[in-house]
Amino acid sequence: MATKREEGPAPGEKPIEEQAREQTGQRQVQLRINEQGMQACYANAFRTNGTAEEVILDFGLNLMNPAVQQQQGQPEIIFQISERVIMNYYSAKRLAITLSQLIRRHEEQFGELELDVAKRRKNAL
Repeated sequence: MATKREEGPAPGEKPIEEQAREQTGQRQVQLRINEQGMQACYANAFRTNGTAEEVILDFGLNLMNPAVQQQQGQPEIIFQISERVIMNYYSAKRLAITLSQLIRRHEEQFGELELDVAKRRKNAL
């Protein structure tokens, strides 16, 4: 489901139509989206890697390993990879720009996303 953007582009941000023209060599292109066979997954962790020609993104879950924690007293996290996405650097750059814009709009509406868990915790009495 597509959502329509209410406000105009931020300063220095090109309108979507202009970005599309640049990416297609200034040609008009009709885009149809086929969601048949699409699967969804949840990820709370990712890993990135790359070659000279491709970006590799692994998505998955960080899971606590209780067996190791009980034996050694030290927590261990297992990164269980469920999906791998491989893309060229051009697509990866477009993804990075789009994610940046999406997060900026979210923070404008709901406030800054604090990445430091310790700063997000409420002080215990």
